[in-house]
Parts: sequence; structure tokens; C-alpha cells
Amino acid sequence: MNIREAKNQIKQSVSIYLAKDDFGNYKIPIEKQRPIFLIGAPGIGKTAIMEQIAKELDIAIVSYSMTHHTRQSALGLPFIVKKNYQGQEYDVSEYTMSEIIASVYESMEKSGKKEGILFLDEINCVSETLAPSMLQFLQYKTFGNHRVPQGWVICTAGNPPEFNRSVHEFDVVTMDRLKVMEAEADLETWKIYADSRNLHKAIMSYLDIKQDDFYHIENTVDGKVYVTARGWEDLSEAIYLYEEKGFKVDEALIGQYLRDKRVAGEFATFYELYEKYKSDYGIRKVLTDGADEDIVNRAKDAAFDERVTVMGLLIEAFRPGIRENVEKMNALKSLFEDLKQINPDGDVSSALAGILENEEIALLKEQSANGLSYSRKRESRIKEDFIEANIQEIKLAGVSGQAAFDILKINFNSEITKAKAEAESVLKELDNAFDFTERAFGDENEMLLLITELTVNRDAAKFISENGCEKYFVYNKKLMLHERSKDLREEIREFNRIQEEKKENVEAGI
Repeated sequence: MNIREAKNQIKQSVSIYLAKDDFGNYKIPIEKQRPIFLIGAPGIGKTAIMEQIAKELDIAIVSYSMTHHTRQSALGLPFIVKKNYQGQEYDVSEYTMSEIIASVYESMEKSGKKEGILFLDEINCVSETLAPSMLQFLQYKTFGNHRVPQGWVICTAGNPPEFNRSVHEFDVVTMDRLKVMEAEADLETWKIYADSRNLHKAIMSYLDIKQDDFYHIENTVDGKVYVTARGWEDLSEAIYLYEEKGFKVDEALIGQYLRDKRVAGEFATFYELYEKYKSDYGIRKVLTDGADEDIVNRAKDAAFDERVTVMGLLIEAFRPGIRENVEKMNALKSLFEDLKQINPDGDVSSALAGILENEEIALLKEQSANGLSYSRKRESRIKEDFIEANIQEIKLAGVSGQAAFDILKINFNSEITKAKAEAESVLKELDNAFDFTERAFGDENEMLLLITELTVNRDAAKFISENGCEKYFVYNKKLMLHERSKDLREEIREFNRIQEEKKENVEAGI
């Protein structure tokens, strides 16, 4: 199964394990709950889907990589206690609580969430001394003398033996006590995740053209070469920061994440072209002022890979504006609900300070449950900045009660007006993006790329649902997304086949 199917299966399993009867008891007691064992090659997103599931089910998650644990850290340290049996006193060995189990209790205390996922990665790569205890844990849910708390579902993951020499294959007795799922890397599924994380559009455009370069691990005469989903995601973050600092993005950097010289070299060349097209086409000007006829004609005459790259640049340019506006509106909506609770005749500054404190507590709880996303952090920062600025303004004005509330109301309405104006600016950019694509490519596959981005990107979909976009709805219906997407994938495969033939002919001197 692909990683998306695995996610759905795991999410359903966690849901039934947390289902309760009319008396509040778990329908499947913890000792009967088979731990989930997800087998998949490195870097396909096993950890990411566990975090997504926890967030979607609003439960906590505690994650550990078992390769980092010794027998002592997993089981706890021994200590001697005196006990009396049938009138005779004995020295007896007991154990401190396992670090892993203790982390579960700490998460419950800090987050306030009593249910969650205990995710143990690389479970089949534990040390020889820990292996017997791990098998006991998988069967009985205990580390030493301490059991996993009720309401916590055990999910594990590991690599197949061909990817890791440290793998210890479980025997049938152990495997028969697990829910085993095998997942494979899948580009189309990963692209949805990548889009939600706003991965660099140079990477997404490259993988639209070079789909076979998304994921592979192989042994060669020069050693093991590999390119993974994790590598692409980490490279994206590095590229953003290098661009921010003005550092050069070159093959030396790319090769640190993509451990295949051919792929690293080809992506480095592609990135150079990507930056060149950004300048040549004046993408920012296309969005703000519209495209002139020369730019449209160049795009019309461009080769297939250049067209895909230009569309990637176009999408990359308007995407930050959409994300920022969605986050700001989310923050203002949340803030509005908080401000409604303030008594206009009371101590407005103290009420604002209380809202600020509650926001900080909520963030700490989400962080303790490992459910705090980047967008949630940014939205919270918007709320906190507004509250702190208003507390300061009210203090400087030396007013209280209704007068203080009026300041707050005026400032809030001003923020709403700004956010709406920003949304109008983003809508203008979207209109110019559609206008350019229509004039250059009509309703061909380039338009499909634009529609697909606006459909699968969570922020874009939310923005359009709240602000509208007439051309989006027209083309979304016209293009029949699913069928046309299959056609586009076939065209990309044919393009790559022709390019490979040309390359082989050049090498053969034809």
C-alpha cells in the first residue's frame, strides 16, 4: 500500500482502540490491542503520518527512536528494596520507571490529553541486550514493571532488512501479535503532504518533470546511493534559508541531501534554470501588473519543461500571500471569540492579559502533545502581537472601561480591514495568474497545474472558499481534474522517455 493508504489504516486502528462502551471502558482492552507495526523504506514519511494522525484525532503523541536506547534507559535502573515474605525479610530488585513510560505521563500532565500514540521508530533495530525486553513490551505493553497507560495506542515502525543491516527480523510468534502494514514511497501522495508544508516550488516542479527521481535506494560499484522523501523535504528547508541569507544554492549543498550524484547534478542544473526563468519572465511583475505580450509569446513557444518550470515559479510567487492571509484571518477569528468575552465596563487591560496567558498555556499544551504546527505558531504570534500592542496603547492613553474597549474595538476593526485589503490584493494576483496562463497556454496542462495547486493546497482551498475566485471554479469544472491529471502524467512520462533517448543517442555518437 502507499503511505496515504497506510495512514488511513492506522488512523482507523487507533480510532477503534480508543472506542469506549457505555460505561466508559475501552471496547478493546489494552492487553488485546495489537501494536501497529509499519514497515517501510527510510524517509517515506512514517513519522510524519503518525504526527498527522495524532493531530487529526486531537490526541497526544510521544515519539522515540529505539536505536538510541539502551536496556537501562528503556527499562529503568535497578534499585534494592526490603520486603517481608512470611516473616522473613529479603532484599529485592525493583526498577525505576522507564524513561519512555515516564515521557508518556509527562505528556499527559503538560498537555492535559489522557489519550495518545506512543510511537517507537526503528523498533526492529534495537540492541541485542534490549531485544528480549522489546519483544515482551510488544506482547504485554510493559517496560520493566511499568505498563503503558490506558488510552495510549502503541504504534511502531521499522525498515525492511535490505535497507538496514541492524534489522532483527521478528519471529512468527511476535509478528502474530502485531498489526503489520507495509508501505511504499508514492509521489502523488507525498506531493499533497509536501504542498501542505509549502516545500520549495523548484523541488516540486523538478519532480513534476522527473518523477522517477523522487525516491530510490540502490547499491552500485561506488557504494550505496539514495534519494528519499525526507531528503527532498530537508533540502527544501535548506534552500529557503540559503535564499534568505543570500548564500549560493549549488550542487555541493544539494549533494548533502540527495545522495545520488546524477540526481544532485540534474537538480542543481534545474535550479539554476529555475532562478534564470524567475528573472527572465519577471514573475512578480506578471502577478502584480499582468504579463506583457513578449512574456506571453515566450511562454507559448517554450519547451515542455520550461513551461512546467514557469508555472512552478508563478505558483511559488502567489503562495506566500495566500498563506499569510489565511493565517491572519484565522488569528483574527480566534481573537474575535476571545474579545467577545471581555466586559466593556470592566478592566480591559487585565482581560487582555488573561487572554494572552491562556494563549500561552494552550500553546504549551499543544507543544507537550507534539501537536503544534508552524501555522498555529504564526497565528498565535499574530494574536499575541495584537494583544500586547493594545495593552501598551491603553496603558499610554491612561483610560479604562468603555474608553479602553473603544480603543480595542477600533484597532481590531482596522486589522480586519487590512486583512480584507490583503485578500483583495491576493485575488488580483490570482486573476493575473489565470490571465497569463490563459493567454500563453489556453486550458491545456499548464492550466491544470494551476488548478491542481489551488485545489490540493490547504491554504489556497480555504482562501478560495472564503473569498471566491471565478476563474478557478470555471476551470475546475471544465478540466475534469482526475482524468486530466492522468493525461498529464502520461505526457510527462513520454517527455522523459524522449529525453532519455536523445541522451543515449548523443552518448552513442548518433
